[in-house]
Amino acid sequence: MSKKQPTSKREWRDGAASAGVKKPAAASAKKAAHPFKGEAKRQSSDKRKAFSDGLQTQGREKAVKQRADKAKKLVVRNPNQKILEHARDLKERRSDLSRFEPERLQKVLAASGVGSRREMEEWITNGWVTVNGRVAQLGEKVTPDDHVTVKGNIIKLKWADRLPRIILYYKQEGEIVSRDDPQGRVSIFDRLPQAASSRWVAIGRLDINTSGLLIITTSGELVQRFAHPSFEVEREYAVRVLGELTTEQMRMLTEEGVMLEDGLAKVERIYEQGGEGANKWYNVVIKEGRNREVRRIFESQGLTVSRLVRVGFGPIGLPNRLKRGQFYELNPAEVANIIKWADMLLPGERRRRS
Repeated sequence: MSKKQPTSKREWRDGAASAGVKKPAAASAKKAAHPFKGEAKRQSSDKRKAFSDGLQTQGREKAVKQRADKAKKLVVRNPNQKILEHARDLKERRSDLSRFEPERLQKVLAASGVGSRREMEEWITNGWVTVNGRVAQLGEKVTPDDHVTVKGNIIKLKWADRLPRIILYYKQEGEIVSRDDPQGRVSIFDRLPQAASSRWVAIGRLDINTSGLLIITTSGELVQRFAHPSFEVEREYAVRVLGELTTEQMRMLTEEGVMLEDGLAKVERIYEQGGEGANKWYNVVIKEGRNREVRRIFESQGLTVSRLVRVGFGPIGLPNRLKRGQFYELNPAEVANIIKWADMLLPGERRRRS
């Protein structure tokens, strides 16, 4: 009688699978000892895939941003020597940091270019921010003397002790006024020059289909002064519509206003600017910055806006020489005039007692 050959591991496995033979007790015991090992491997594989997909997505967004051309700067003639000397003096002035009032931590971190204010609030809540060696609390205030770390890194806080910068940009249709966009669309911040010592902030927004004047600054206080509804700063638009407003409709918009889904909207001034064929142009001034407000005002009158251009915001008008996609940076003397208009202090100034 011939001696039976021993069964190899592969043969045994194949035979066991086809015959429904149970696996050895050792294998069962190993599985019992690690019941979630397979699940852990699957989850690990899913995480690696998600991470890879995230990198690919980031790569696509980065590619879109890389294709965005940098905006060209409007070149203007240098002012006279007296103005140049005044501008140089303004640029060199500094405020006394010891006189600064405490500011909310998330606001100071955002102004220092660490991230958005919303991100800073989340990081503070997560315990990733310390002030003078202790974990920071959301809403607490800091001064220039405080030492702040974020995720273990020492942060050099930026304070508004010098004249801010202001840029006028002629926004084009198709650009968004945001740094974070899951769709990877071109942002105005992709086109503008970098602010080395601070962070650019847009004063108000224009939707993706609206073009025209956009004011960008490094001063959070100036943003508040322009954009907050309580200051009622005028915004001026050139509006092209398909159709025509009647005299009665124009009177109603300025005197009574129109009720929209988010409240009453009123036009400060409106007048015709001509047009050809079925298209008519209007100049419209409002004192609010609600989302798509001008478009919705005209839609309430049965008219569709085919083009919308912001041509003025407060004391600043869209420069005649500024072309679409270009920017102009105000010189220190021009910035000082805007600061005075906003009833803010220039560096080194003190509020006079009444």
